[in-house]
Amino acid sequence: MSRTTAEPTPVPTAPAAGIVPPAGDDRGSALHARQAMRRLHRTEHRWAAAFVAAPVIGFLVFTLYPLGYALYASLTRWNGLTAPQFIGLDNYVALLGDEYFRKTLWNTAFYMIGIPIGLVLALLLAIALNRKIPGQTAFRTIYYVPVISSLAAIAIVWQFAYNGDFGLVNQVLSWFGVDGPDWLQNTATVKPAIILMAVWKGLGYSMLLYLAAIQSVPRSLYEAASLDGANGYHRFRWITLPMVRPVTFFLVVTNVIAGSQIFTEINIMTPTGGPEFSSASIVYYIVRKAFKYQQMGYATAMAVVLGLIVLVVTLIQFRLNRRNSFSID
Repeated sequence: MSRTTAEPTPVPTAPAAGIVPPAGDDRGSALHARQAMRRLHRTEHRWAAAFVAAPVIGFLVFTLYPLGYALYASLTRWNGLTAPQFIGLDNYVALLGDEYFRKTLWNTAFYMIGIPIGLVLALLLAIALNRKIPGQTAFRTIYYVPVISSLAAIAIVWQFAYNGDFGLVNQVLSWFGVDGPDWLQNTATVKPAIILMAVWKGLGYSMLLYLAAIQSVPRSLYEAASLDGANGYHRFRWITLPMVRPVTFFLVVTNVIAGSQIFTEINIMTPTGGPEFSSASIVYYIVRKAFKYQQMGYATAMAVVLGLIVLVVTLIQFRLNRRNSFSID
């Protein structure tokens, strides 16, 4: 009689740590996938926060904090060396009675006359250089050279050119029998002289942007207008001008902001602010008050007022541009 033995029953054991559940275990696979996705999202969020933190910290440190401190400094009596002394709105009240502040503000506004003059000349020049003419590339380069040249060097050259005794401008005028004035020492000519130099300096930049805008206008619009009997003036008035309007808006806004900060030309060409302070800009007056007379708080108040004026003018320009916007289907 033979003896039989029973097979031992296998004892279930827990899976070792780190071992992926079998493919048939759907719940284990889904849980593992969710965990991996969460880890990936956490890593992406950390990197995104690191990249976003750089510009945010830069804005807080280099823009928002200086702006806030400037607002506080404008309410103080401060020479830049000792601790500021809070005086409330006294600096702003003093501005109302400051004759030089009003005069330099007027001078700065007067310099803005060069903006429309420069834009008109730049547009006409861009239209001319858009034609097939010999030496087209050379002319574009020549007109753009002043843009990339040093502003200080250009101011020195024009200072010599405006000299009343041996300046190039008066020498050219003498060929036509005109006795030119001492441009930078005459209250009637010093501001127009600086405007002429500023227009010449920025003409190439505006011309280049207008040229790019004109070349991007669809030729089909001009062809359709020609078929309808439109002449050159009509095509310019009803096609070219509306199509370059965004460039005009950009140039007006940037030129107003830059023009309100004009300083280098005046500081070099008229170091004392011109005869009877007739060429001094508001930024020139701010720098003079801050660093020559060490009235940092008062100068900061003027800077705050200038910033508010530029902000209001810019917002008005944006509002007008929104009204004049158009679209082509």
